[in-house]
Amino acid sequence: MSSEAAKLSSLSAGVDDLITRSAELASHLEDSSHGEAAAALFEAERSLAMASRAMDRARRALDETGF
Repeated sequence: MSSEAAKLSSLSAGVDDLITRSAELASHLEDSSHGEAAAALFEAERSLAMASRAMDRARRALDETGF
Protein backbone atom coordinates (compact mmCIF):
# COMPACT_ATOMS: atom_id res chain seq x y z
CA MET A 1 0.00 0.00 0.00
CA SER A 2 1.40 3.39 -0.95
CA SER A 3 1.72 6.14 1.62
CA GLU A 4 -1.05 8.08 -0.14
CA ALA A 5 -3.37 5.07 0.00
CA ALA A 6 -2.54 4.62 3.68
CA LYS A 7 -3.31 8.28 4.37
CA LEU A 8 -6.60 7.97 2.50
CA SER A 9 -7.48 4.85 4.46
CA SER A 10 -6.77 6.65 7.72
CA LEU A 11 -8.88 9.64 6.68
CA SER A 12 -11.74 7.38 5.66
CA ALA A 13 -11.68 5.56 8.99
CA GLY A 14 -11.77 8.88 10.83
CA VAL A 15 -14.71 10.13 8.78
CA ASP A 16 -16.58 6.87 9.32
CA ASP A 17 -16.04 7.22 13.06
CA LEU A 18 -17.35 10.80 12.96
CA ILE A 19 -20.43 9.64 11.04
CA THR A 20 -21.23 7.12 13.76
CA ARG A 21 -20.54 9.51 16.61
CA SER A 22 -22.56 12.39 15.15
CA ALA A 23 -25.53 10.11 14.41
CA GLU A 24 -25.49 8.70 17.94
CA LEU A 25 -25.36 12.15 19.51
CA ALA A 26 -28.05 13.47 17.18
CA SER A 27 -30.35 10.57 18.06
CA HIS A 28 -29.77 11.20 21.75
CA LEU A 29 -30.52 14.92 21.40
CA GLU A 30 -33.53 14.29 19.19
CA ASP A 31 -35.30 12.64 22.12
CA SER A 32 -34.76 15.73 24.29
CA SER A 33 -35.56 19.38 23.97
CA HIS A 34 -32.54 19.99 21.74
CA GLY A 35 -34.16 19.40 18.37
CA GLU A 36 -32.27 22.18 16.60
CA ALA A 37 -28.91 20.76 17.68
CA ALA A 38 -30.04 17.29 16.60
CA ALA A 39 -31.05 18.58 13.17
CA ALA A 40 -27.66 20.26 12.74
CA LEU A 41 -25.87 17.05 13.70
CA PHE A 42 -27.98 14.99 11.28
CA GLU A 43 -27.02 17.50 8.58
CA ALA A 44 -23.35 17.08 9.54
CA GLU A 45 -23.81 13.30 9.36
CA ARG A 46 -25.15 13.59 5.81
CA SER A 47 -22.22 15.81 4.81
CA LEU A 48 -19.75 13.37 6.32
CA ALA A 49 -21.42 10.51 4.43
CA MET A 50 -20.90 12.46 1.19
CA ALA A 51 -17.25 12.97 2.15
CA SER A 52 -16.92 9.24 2.78
CA ARG A 53 -18.30 8.46 -0.67
CA ALA A 54 -15.86 10.96 -2.23
CA MET A 55 -12.98 9.24 -0.45
CA ASP A 56 -14.21 5.90 -1.76
CA ARG A 57 -14.13 7.35 -5.27
CA ALA A 58 -10.58 8.61 -4.67
CA ARG A 59 -9.53 5.17 -3.43
CA ARG A 60 -11.02 3.49 -6.50
CA ALA A 61 -9.26 6.02 -8.75
CA LEU A 62 -5.94 5.25 -7.05
CA ASP A 63 -6.60 1.52 -7.41
CA GLU A 64 -7.37 1.91 -11.12
CA THR A 65 -4.08 3.68 -11.76
CA GLY A 66 -2.15 1.11 -9.75
CA PHE A 67 -1.00 3.78 -7.33
